Formats: sequence, structure tokens, C-alpha cells
Amino acid sequence: MITHAVIFAPIGQASRSDQIVQRLSNAIITGLLEANEQLPNEADLAKMMGVSHITIREALNTLRANNLIHTVRGRNGGSFVCEQAWELSQTLNPFKSLSTDYLSDLGEMHCAIISHSARLASRRMTQADITRLRDFVSVLDSAQSPEARTQADMRCLLAIAACSQSARLANQELILQSEWSSLVAILFRSDNIHREIVELYTTLIDTLASHHEAESVNLAKKLIDTFTFYLIENKLKHNIN
Repeated sequence: MITHAVIFAPIGQASRSDQIVQRLSNAIITGLLEANEQLPNEADLAKMMGVSHITIREALNTLRANNLIHTVRGRNGGSFVCEQAWELSQTLNPFKSLSTDYLSDLGEMHCAIISHSARLASRRMTQADITRLRDFVSVLDSAQSPEARTQADMRCLLAIAACSQSARLANQELILQSEWSSLVAILFRSDNIHREIVELYTTLIDTLASHHEAESVNLAKKLIDTFTFYLIENKLKHNIN
């Protein structure tokens, strides 16, 4: 699954254990990792995320201490997402620990990636690419749960980046999704935001299909700017509450 490929993608250099804790915590409390879902074993996690076994063990110990995962011993054992993890979302919600500057910077970085991807995609997309992207947006349109909407949105954004035919852009989008997806999953609880995003995607696809480069870039920026606006709005609401 694309979602899990992003969640367990390689970790950067700084504060690796803390990065793993934040990424997996966000994925758990937003439902991208579901209750009772088994995590990969320590060896696989270390390999997937590009860190040492000790770093993985430290991160898992922190997640256990936060009651987000529990460990079962024995042949069928392993680390599993706790059933009550969703109930902790109000106290562990990522918006409470992130600054508006962080969200703004994240949005600007994402806007740069997707707008330039749209610029190149408007020149390079084939009819098959357009059809595939329309299918992804159709899945997003029909998705009912925040988790399903987030996964569909990830596919749409990754498809746009892939259609740029730039391996670097596609890889940067994949890396950025580890921060982005767990946050927009909270936004997709709103049916109104979901509908607005679907309409923006639909307009963007029509423009890409017409190979209108400048307008494709503008619409891609509008899409990410809309997400960023709602992310910051949610952050401000948590400051009030």
C-alpha cells in the first residue's frame, strides 16, 4: 500500500528515534494505522526506515509508554496498535505540538513540489496518465472515511508528481507525505473540506489534460494552499481549546 510505504519510508538524520515516534504516533492517532494492526517486526522496521535496531527499539518503547502500541510475546506475537489509540487523539493530536510556522513551511515546501510537478506534467502527461488520475480522484470522491480519503489523496498527489517524469520530484513527494498525510487525515473528517478538495482536483485535471501549463501551476498552488489554510486553521483552534 502507498500509505504504508510512506509511513515506513526511510528516516532523516536528525533525532531519528523522535522522528519515528512522531511519524508512527501521527499515523496511529489519525487512523492510518488501524486498531489491532500489527507493525512490521524490529528487523524489518530498521531496514525499511533506514535506522539501527536500537533506534527502533527506543521508539517502540516510547510508543508503548504512550499506550499507542502493545506487545504480544510468542509465535504469533509482535507489536500491535492499541484499540484505545483513537481516544487519545484529543490529547496527542499533532496540531497541539506543531507551530503555525512549521505548518506554513511544510505547505510552502509541498506547494513547490506539486506546482513544479504540475508544470512538467502539463507537458508530459499522456491520455493514459490523465485517465489514471481521474480514476484516483473518483476514488477520493467516493471515499467515506478520513482514512480512505487520505489514502486516495496521497495517490492523487503521488500520481501528479510521478507524471512530471522527474524521479527526484516523485521521491521528494513520497518523503514529504510522511509528514503531510497524518495531518490531512484530520482535515478529511470534514465533508465540506473533502468536497472542496475533490472539486479542486477535478479542475486541475481538466487543465492538465488541456496542457495549459501556467493555469496548471496556479491550480496546483491553490490546491496545496487550500490544504495549508485548513491545517493552520485547525492549529489555531487547538490553541484556543
